[in-house]
Amino acid sequence: MPTEQPRQHNYKGEIQNMNLMKCDYNKIKNWMYRNARPLDIARWKYHFENGNRNDVITSLLAYQNSDGGFAHGLEADSWNPNSSPIQAYAACELLFEIDCPRDEPIIQSILGYLKSGLDFDGEVWLAEIPSNNNYPHAPWWSYEDNVKDEWGYNPTATLIGFILCYGKKDTSIYIKAKDIAKKAIEIYIAKTNSISMHESSCYIRLLNSLESMNKDKDYFFDVSSFKSKLIKCVNDTIERDSKKWNTTYCATPSYFIDSPTSIFYLDNKKSMDTELDLLISSRNIDGVWDITWNWGSYEKEFAISENWWKANLVIKNLKLLREFNRIL
Repeated sequence: MPTEQPRQHNYKGEIQNMNLMKCDYNKIKNWMYRNARPLDIARWKYHFENGNRNDVITSLLAYQNSDGGFAHGLEADSWNPNSSPIQAYAACELLFEIDCPRDEPIIQSILGYLKSGLDFDGEVWLAEIPSNNNYPHAPWWSYEDNVKDEWGYNPTATLIGFILCYGKKDTSIYIKAKDIAKKAIEIYIAKTNSISMHESSCYIRLLNSLESMNKDKDYFFDVSSFKSKLIKCVNDTIERDSKKWNTTYCATPSYFIDSPTSIFYLDNKKSMDTELDLLISSRNIDGVWDITWNWGSYEKEFAISENWWKANLVIKNLKLLREFNRIL
């Protein structure tokens, strides 16, 4: 079981934060080396062992198809071998994670896939594609005719953020992405109904991408209104009952907040502290974190996918704990 760490008080009588102990960190590391796929071992080494960015890219290429898209369970809830936008989204997130240089060939191949128009309806890239239904997958990736209404700008907002961050300004795909971004942001700001945690997270990635590529802060949209809307949506979406965080698939603070510099942190500092303590105290008998969902079918495949997700969660949570100085 994880090492229990009693809460301590400082000289003022204030409760001090919990920290992940070295022995627990080593237990997590050993689990990773026994269970994680090569891609996630490369990510682990990159983040925690001074690993090489190129090793992450090389491992990621194993999931890329000849059309430049990605498949084969890169997003571990869908085992479709055909390229799909949601798998491209997963690849883009990993490349953002390692701050991939613009001149890497993998960047151009993804831009080529997005430019091809595959699974793009003129406004959004489809989150679900018909061939998903032919392979093991989570029920939420089953293709249905109302895919656009259900998913909105998820994963489109992330994909256009990738294009605007890495594409060249005089290319047709960049110009198209800029037009889509402007419309998408206007729609998001104007929405009065509830917005899913997933769609908002894609919009957050879009904002981060635009701020990264726009050093002059010369925006083509109302950045103040966009940030205000994001903050409101995040605050409305975070589940406030911490008892549900380990048992229910819901938006915890860390779904949106990855460091103390996040624009969402100040409004959610207390909840974030609670979650960080919970992360340290709620690991399973193997020392890592359980996921809060299952497929309800394809039991053998899900057992494999579950470990892939656990490894992904390990990397996310340890990065988070490190950002908040919670690892001793």
